[in-house]
Amino acid sequence: MELSSSLLDLHLSSSSERSCPSVPLPPIAELLSQLQKELITSSSISETNALIGRVELLFRTADPNWLFSSAKAELQETYQSLISALIGCAALPLCQDDCNSLPATAYQSIPSRAVLVCSALRVLMGTLGHWEGSGGPGLGHTGLLLTVVPSVCIFAVTHLQDELWTNASSRAAAQSLQVELLRAGGWRDTSHLLMGDEVLGGVLDILQPQLTKASWQRCEAVKLVFVWILLQVRGFTCQWFCTGCFFTGSVSFGFVQVTRPSLSPHLPRLLPPSLILSDHFRPENCILGVRCLHHIVLNTAAADLRQFNRAEVLYHALFKHLYTAEAAVIQLVLSCLLDLLLVLEKAPSSSTRLKPCRHDDVLHLVLTHMEVEQKVALRRVYASALTRYVSRMGVAVCRHLRRVERVVLGYLEVRDPPEEMCRLKMLEVLQQTTRAAWPRMECRLGALLCCLMKMLVDVSSDSELNASVRHKLIDEAVLCIKLLDVASHRKIQSLLRQVESGCCSSEVLGCLATVSVATER
Repeated sequence: MELSSSLLDLHLSSSSERSCPSVPLPPIAELLSQLQKELITSSSISETNALIGRVELLFRTADPNWLFSSAKAELQETYQSLISALIGCAALPLCQDDCNSLPATAYQSIPSRAVLVCSALRVLMGTLGHWEGSGGPGLGHTGLLLTVVPSVCIFAVTHLQDELWTNASSRAAAQSLQVELLRAGGWRDTSHLLMGDEVLGGVLDILQPQLTKASWQRCEAVKLVFVWILLQVRGFTCQWFCTGCFFTGSVSFGFVQVTRPSLSPHLPRLLPPSLILSDHFRPENCILGVRCLHHIVLNTAAADLRQFNRAEVLYHALFKHLYTAEAAVIQLVLSCLLDLLLVLEKAPSSSTRLKPCRHDDVLHLVLTHMEVEQKVALRRVYASALTRYVSRMGVAVCRHLRRVERVVLGYLEVRDPPEEMCRLKMLEVLQQTTRAAWPRMECRLGALLCCLMKMLVDVSSDSELNASVRHKLIDEAVLCIKLLDVASHRKIQSLLRQVESGCCSSEVLGCLATVSVATER
């Protein structure tokens, strides 16, 4: 440590004695390079901690003009190498294989080192940001700051996670580093930081070699950092200036806000890791991958997704997950497919297309699974998703009426306490179907009305059911009866007259009376 110690001591003494300009300052690049080498070759924890402290002291007390004024490409690389060496002091150990995770004991020394590295980097970001903000003679956001931001950002995100390699102190230090990083560049938040192609591109350049199919499982943090970064990147709003009509000569001025997707330029580097994660056998990794794919679909132009058949690849990758038995995965996949299908084709409700399409394929498979599903969690997921798919289908739901009828009847017969979500969703599905396919509902009137009446009697006599839930169920069921009455040209009236007062409660009779009153009006 003789060279770096002497250089550092010389500079610190010259910084404290500003009145002695005769003391020459050592070249900053030479000092940083030597510190980097010693950080890499340090053999003990105490020596490494001492070096990190010296680096922090250098950034805290040195003259910023000496540190950054010659921010040329060579010095930028030197700073990047030093930061990489600092980050390497708190690097996570790698897994030996792709199947097993490391125990908690393997990460015992990481949080304390991360706190020291965060402190040093926070001082660097603060000094660099203050120097640029005060008009320092550098290259600003096109130079040194944009060179070091990607590495610092990845390090901060790694230690923001509530995982085995962090504790409360290291997470607080990482949070402070992230705040200082945003302040240094004048960014509002992380989404604003990643909006520019320079920073996001730099982050992906660092992550991409670690996100291959052969290497992504070796470091536990890589997938979490990638997902966190990707989910921060969103479409941004632009204002376009408008004028009036050219032919009439009238002129008007105004602005139109248009949301522009911001992930399109980076699709070749974002899609492969997301697909790899979604294809993994562990549900937690699959969930991360599907979340990434859904975010890409929402924040990428439809034309870019259709280019090179990317949307087709995503569709087939997601469709196969409909055969899984994990409720959390199914829920995300159905939501993602609903948005992706609009990229591939028009909604059946707004199209004159008569032939079955991908919407029909997804709905057919969902209804098939719903008929035989016994797990409560999956039944709730399917019921919630079915309302959105039936609404999207519109009148095209006629192609699936038999299956829809069987599913509705089956789900209305089974209790789902305490919130009765399945029954409420099935009543909503029945209302949507009746409105969209009303000419086809008259022939199904008998089975549907009997099921609704039976449910009304069961719900009204269920003492364990919450009063608000019971009233909501009754109201929705009565609305279904009213819609069926209209669809059947008022044929329900003769059937309701056959209901004896002794077979159901006064509450049910009162609700059925409202159907008659509404019909007479």
